[in-house]
Amino acid sequence: MEKSITPQKLKSSDKVALVATARKISQEEIHFAIDTIKGWGLEVVLGSTIGKEAFQFAGTDEERLADFQTQLDDDSVKAIICARGGYGTVRFIDDIDFRKFSKKPKWICGYSDITVLHSHLLSVYNIASVHSTMPLSFKENTEDSLESLRDLLFGENVSYKFNSHPLNKFGKEEGILCGGNLSLLQNLSGTDSDIDTDDKILFIEDVDEYLYHFDRMLQWMKRSGKLENLAGLVVGHLTKMKNLDDAKPFGKTAEEIIMEAVRDYEYPVCFGFPAGHENDNRALILGGEYLLDVNEEISELKML
Repeated sequence: MEKSITPQKLKSSDKVALVATARKISQEEIHFAIDTIKGWGLEVVLGSTIGKEAFQFAGTDEERLADFQTQLDDDSVKAIICARGGYGTVRFIDDIDFRKFSKKPKWICGYSDITVLHSHLLSVYNIASVHSTMPLSFKENTEDSLESLRDLLFGENVSYKFNSHPLNKFGKEEGILCGGNLSLLQNLSGTDSDIDTDDKILFIEDVDEYLYHFDRMLQWMKRSGKLENLAGLVVGHLTKMKNLDDAKPFGKTAEEIIMEAVRDYEYPVCFGFPAGHENDNRALILGGEYLLDVNEEISELKML
C-alpha cells in the first residue's frame, strides 16, 4: 500500500477554522458546535462565509473560494471543518491553490458535499482528510460521533466494531480507505478528482435518492471497473432511499442493489457502518490505512 500524507495531529489551543463551502449557514445554527470545539481545548476561527448569503449558497463562488483559500493558507489555522454540506464545493474546486497546503497539509473535515474535497485531495495530492460530521449537525449527533472526530483530530487511533448484517460478505483485508457520498463520487467521474479504487477499501453512503437512480450509480461503478479490484467495501447509512411512488416500486432495497453489483467479487463487504446522513456519524480518515474484518458475528474497521 502506498501511504498517504497525513496532516499533523492537533494539540491544545490550536486554531480550527469553520467555513461554508456550499449551502448558507448562520452563526446561530452552529453555536452548539462552536462551544463543543472550544470544549475540546481548541480555538475557533469563523470564516467569512459563516452568515453570508447568495441565494442558496454561503456567498458567491468567489467569496466561498476566497474564504477557503484564506484558511488553507493561514499557518496559524491547523484544521478546517466545513460547517455544512448541501451543494456548491465543486463549483470552485479547480480554482483552489493547494501549493502551500500540499507542502504542509492540515486536516480538512466534513462529509456529503465535502466528498469533493476528500476525493480531490486523495486523488491529486495523496493527502488524507477526515470524513466526519459537521457543525450544523453537532447538536443532534451521538456522543460517539463527536468523540470520534475529536479523537482523530488529536491523533488517536479509532477503531469500530458493529453488528453483522445479513447481506455481509465475510473476509479480512487491509487497504487505504477512500470514498464518501456516492452521488458526489459519480459527479467527479472523469475529472482530476475522480478516485482510484484499485486495492483500496471503498466507503460509500447516500441520502434521499430514488432507488432506480441509486441502481444506475452502482451500474456505473461496476461498468467503470471501480468495484472490480477493491480490497473491501464498507457501506454506511443509506438514508431515506425511496421509490418513485407506491405504484412504481423498484423491487430491491438499496442494500440489495449493492450486493447484486458486487456478488461476483471475492472481497469482504459490510453493511450498516455508522457513518453518513444520520445522527450516528463516526469519523473516518480517507487516505488512512485500515483493516476490514467481516465475520458472522461482527464487523470491524480498524486503523493501522
